[in-house]
Amino acid sequence: MKIGFALPVSGSWATPENVAVVAARAEELGYSSLWTFQRLLSPVDGAWGENYRSVTDPLVTLGYVAALTSRVRLGVAVVNLPFVSPVLLAKQATTVDLLSGGRLDLGLGLGWSDEEYVASNASKKGQARRGEEFVAVLKTLWTDGPVEHAGEFYRIPPAEFEPKAVQRPHPPILLGGTAEPALRRAGRIADGWVSSSRADLLRIGDSIRTVMGAAEEAGRDPQRLRFVCRGVVKVRDDGERAPLTGTLDQIRSDFDMIAEAGVTELFVDLNFDPEIGSPSADPAVSRDRAEAVLTALAP
Repeated sequence: MKIGFALPVSGSWATPENVAVVAARAEELGYSSLWTFQRLLSPVDGAWGENYRSVTDPLVTLGYVAALTSRVRLGVAVVNLPFVSPVLLAKQATTVDLLSGGRLDLGLGLGWSDEEYVASNASKKGQARRGEEFVAVLKTLWTDGPVEHAGEFYRIPPAEFEPKAVQRPHPPILLGGTAEPALRRAGRIADGWVSSSRADLLRIGDSIRTVMGAAEEAGRDPQRLRFVCRGVVKVRDDGERAPLTGTLDQIRSDFDMIAEAGVTELFVDLNFDPEIGSPSADPAVSRDRAEAVLTALAP
């Protein structure tokens, strides 16, 4: 199981300096990947939690990090596809792939926030079909020339889409989602699946088996799929214990359980710890805590 690390993107520690320090240190320590996530806004009552109150753009952050690194892969988990057009996202993702020399992993989801749907003028009507067509359009843009598409949700008149991404035939597409239809969709059309921040890590193997079963039914080789786990890590020395919550030694011991469930890649994410990924947290303290975690959990 490969080990990655989430960049500072949520709360007060999401500064250019901290992003640069974490990216460089993670690459130096041998982490395989660096990750971001998307949140467009948050409710005024703070009901979603501290980690969603202030979040930087995921692809812009990866473009910045592309210039600061040379080896580590750059992933987003996830961009919510109903909020953007496939042509725009294809252009943004292609640019990050070019700037990084072919290191982008593109995670996609359908989104869950009603507020973000309204603010983006998006519709939940037919969202599953929309998701499948969106992925198909991305692949067309990345592989065909000239491009033309006329579907239920998207239209592209005859046009050229250049430049193409470095990775061929296209950057890996990872789909999120927790419901069975979403898991099966990942198995049918994606290069892998990425878990959510709320995934039950004691049962993540069930989700992986669902994805693999759908891939096999679709005539695909399930062994070629990637299974990426967002590891919400909370370092606690007060006796609090749960998967990836506890002392650094206890957290490290959980890695074997996660690997045995079928996860191929785990990335350590401190943004979802309210003591770190909050606008009210001390950014210097958060960076010091991240340095300790980076060192202790390095591959």
